[in-house]
Amino acid sequence: MSLIVMKFGGSSVGDAERMKRVAKRVLERKQEGNRCVVVVSAMGDTTDDLIDLSKQIVVGTPSTREMDMLLTTGEQISIALLSMAIQSIGGDAVSFTGWQAGMRTEAVHGKARITDIQPKRVLDALDQDKIVIVAGFQGMTDDGEITTLGRGGSDTTAVALAAAIKADLCEIYTDVDGVYSTDPRIVKVARKLKEVSYDEMLELANLGAAVLHPRAVEYAKHNQVQLVVRSSFTYNEGTHVKEEAVMEQGIVVRGIASDKNVSRVSILGVPEKPGQLAKVFGALAAEKVDVDIIVQGGVRGGEADTSFTLASSDLEKALVILRRIQPEVGFNDIQSQSGLVKVSIVGAGMVSNPGVAATMFAAISELGVSINTVSTSEIRVSCIIESEKLADVVRALHTAFGLDTTEQAFVGGPSERR
Repeated sequence: MSLIVMKFGGSSVGDAERMKRVAKRVLERKQEGNRCVVVVSAMGDTTDDLIDLSKQIVVGTPSTREMDMLLTTGEQISIALLSMAIQSIGGDAVSFTGWQAGMRTEAVHGKARITDIQPKRVLDALDQDKIVIVAGFQGMTDDGEITTLGRGGSDTTAVALAAAIKADLCEIYTDVDGVYSTDPRIVKVARKLKEVSYDEMLELANLGAAVLHPRAVEYAKHNQVQLVVRSSFTYNEGTHVKEEAVMEQGIVVRGIASDKNVSRVSILGVPEKPGQLAKVFGALAAEKVDVDIIVQGGVRGGEADTSFTLASSDLEKALVILRRIQPEVGFNDIQSQSGLVKVSIVGAGMVSNPGVAATMFAAISELGVSINTVSTSEIRVSCIIESEKLADVVRALHTAFGLDTTEQAFVGGPSERR
């Protein structure tokens, strides 16, 4: 008997019929002899609808605490309905909110991280041979405050819970049937991978592949949780995410990722003395603003310019922080640019193959596209470019690295929001 965690995203439970389909699928897994814990997101566009409703009530920015109180209701609807659906077809199910399932988080609203899991109620229900339904995306602080985990929170809930209860497998059910060499909406010949390594998946998730959230992959890697990404609409074999993936002969790049949620901030005239950049990025970090690529120009007259990229959704928040600390740090000006995208190539084979970056730059330049900023790691090269020709760039890179004709390559296609 295996212990399996199954996670279903918003589109998988988007309406009553889909909810019934998921209930049937879960019961089938149970009847195969498995013990099942199911993590679900809010139905369809419920979360977006709740956010829109809050905007009709509040002018400006609403309380983050009250937004968490509001948004967690979406998952509570899902878990209750799914439990009812399973019961209606003969299964024995019980639903728990995130806090009832033992999810403890840091005291940060909107982007909380899980600090501990105390899954006693989950384990007790499993011992009673019940199917356990858990709300994703949510938890509770030690002081009893309800929190949400941010984008991808249900993925993180599922993987963290799988680690806590020592599950044999964590299945992430979504609206695509695995992990692809790139977004199949852009490249029609994108191929599904049979398997991919944690490190490759983590890079791709960080770079914009929406099939899995980066934090979920981090949990899986750290705790050696076996993951499978598969479709909730078909029974096709999915993509296995594991410690080591089989390397294909001649394939250096596994896939192409892109992120349209990119802005760039430049801080001009930063005094060249110790501690100035620490003040800047410390202030951003203190308010949970994640920065990505950081570039510092040469020193001129005792001053330097520093640029960094970040999610466009964090741009206004970052600018407010920087204006606040400008008198203390003493830089001259702030400039920002939106409408950028990040396109990246990823592959474990890149570490031992020279010329990969040159091939990427050549493919982009042949389209007449300028590269704004470049960032690299052992298994990844990322370029910040203007957004107009993103699809053409992705297709060109897919071809340049031989992924058009390979049976397996890499990255995620369209995916659910949580």
